[in-house]
Amino acid sequence: MPSRKAPPRLLDTQLLIWLAFTPDQLPSTLIPELEDRQQRFFVSMVSLWEVSIKRSLNRLDFQFDAAELREQLQREGFEELPIRAEHCLAVQTLPWHHKDPFDRLLIAQAQQEQIKLLSCDQSLSEYGASVTLLRK
Repeated sequence: MPSRKAPPRLLDTQLLIWLAFTPDQLPSTLIPELEDRQQRFFVSMVSLWEVSIKRSLNRLDFQFDAAELREQLQREGFEELPIRAEHCLAVQTLPWHHKDPFDRLLIAQAQQEQIKLLSCDQSLSEYGASVTLLRK
């Protein structure tokens, strides 16, 4: 039976890092979807920007290169989602359920592009239908 094509999805930065460098940490429910080449996944430039900034700050939990992350995600078939003015402007109307600027821009992108943001971060649940929470 052919798989039903799900709407496009955007993975948050943590999920992208796990996918590229420690796939054993991914939620088990996500793995079949990632393996289904009919599904469409995006990597936001927000995530590459976040990794670049945190790497430049020498954070111990970001000891990998953003370019390496990008290459790995391209090999996995991820489409790149640029940051547009509409995304930035949408951040100003988001409720302050979450203070992380990177996550707020990811949420704004998901809302503006009408795609689902996938995350394990339970604090994003207050943003409603635009966020799908995954359990580890």
